[in-house]
Amino acid sequence: MTDTSEFEIFLTTPPGLESFLLEEVNEAKFKRANAIVGGVTIVGGWDEVWRANLTLRGVSKVLARFGGFRAFHVAQLDKRARKFPWGDILMPDNLVKVDVSTNRKSKIYHAGAAVQRIERAILEEFGAKIAPSMEEAEIVIKARIDDNNILFSVDTSGAGLHKRGHKQAMGKAPMRETMAALLLRACQYNGNEPVVDPMCGSGTFLIEAAEISRNMMAGRAREFAFEKLATYDQSAVQRIKDAWVERESKQHFYGSDRNVNVIGFSNDNAERAGVLDLCSFSPTQVSSITRPEGPAGLVIVNPPYGARIGKKRDLFALYSAFGEVMRERFKGWRVGMVTSDTELANATKLPWLPTGAPIAHGGLRIKLFRTDIL
Repeated sequence: MTDTSEFEIFLTTPPGLESFLLEEVNEAKFKRANAIVGGVTIVGGWDEVWRANLTLRGVSKVLARFGGFRAFHVAQLDKRARKFPWGDILMPDNLVKVDVSTNRKSKIYHAGAAVQRIERAILEEFGAKIAPSMEEAEIVIKARIDDNNILFSVDTSGAGLHKRGHKQAMGKAPMRETMAALLLRACQYNGNEPVVDPMCGSGTFLIEAAEISRNMMAGRAREFAFEKLATYDQSAVQRIKDAWVERESKQHFYGSDRNVNVIGFSNDNAERAGVLDLCSFSPTQVSSITRPEGPAGLVIVNPPYGARIGKKRDLFALYSAFGEVMRERFKGWRVGMVTSDTELANATKLPWLPTGAPIAHGGLRIKLFRTDIL
């Protein structure tokens, strides 16, 4: 391994959201941020790895690229993997799994054979244990074989960063917190206005909006894979937490849903997140929602698309009713809506701005539809 003071760090996000993650990363003053397909690269040391995991809201995973070597065949890969300084990253008691991706430009093209050689080297030369599956691994090492270069990264997050640690109850087809944060950003939300979600499900958009408004640390309530690495410095991580400053919020966040059960989920999740005092949830049909008292803000909604929940033809009435309520009762507000179906979006008759790139979401390709102030 070469100089470890600074290295490339890859912050992953679903394709289609890279530009919004880049905005967040630049605002947080990470160095040399660059958007690529599937995320943003930065350069830094382990302090930046810890800070990215703890504080960035839109990142799915933080991968630290920690070294590599050239290899032209599996025997050479085996030999060099056995000499690699795994102890710079791993602890002997780690339960490790290796994930390999390769391309046709490399002479080593069989990912399974490469996984076998690297895992055996880690087990026999370093002594760490090999996990039976990805799900059971404490540490995942990712090896990318590109033009005969073996490039190693370690997943420093562990469970996906959308798992903030407080959403235990979910409705159908839930929005991930990381995606919700970037979609709020895409709607120019910065924490200084009220937010309404009339199909709130388990409350993801509103809880995320309330946490942003209060400047709460995204990863304050969870554990990370980096805590098990040889590079972990508990006191340095604690200093990052201690330096974080929350702020008072004067905003309020309003959620409703026709499903009474999910309203209970929303309340429970908001309470665990520490933002229940900023949120109100009520069981209400879309056609019955009213504009809250006070200043205008953002309405954001993730309605059913027909791909998973309900049949498409039954949804035109729902989208039409939503659009009518927005036009009649929410003048002065902006609207953001997520859907995979442009026909359904157009059924609202809302004045949508041009849409951006489609976003990968649970096997679907969704788009964010936005309006200017109505």
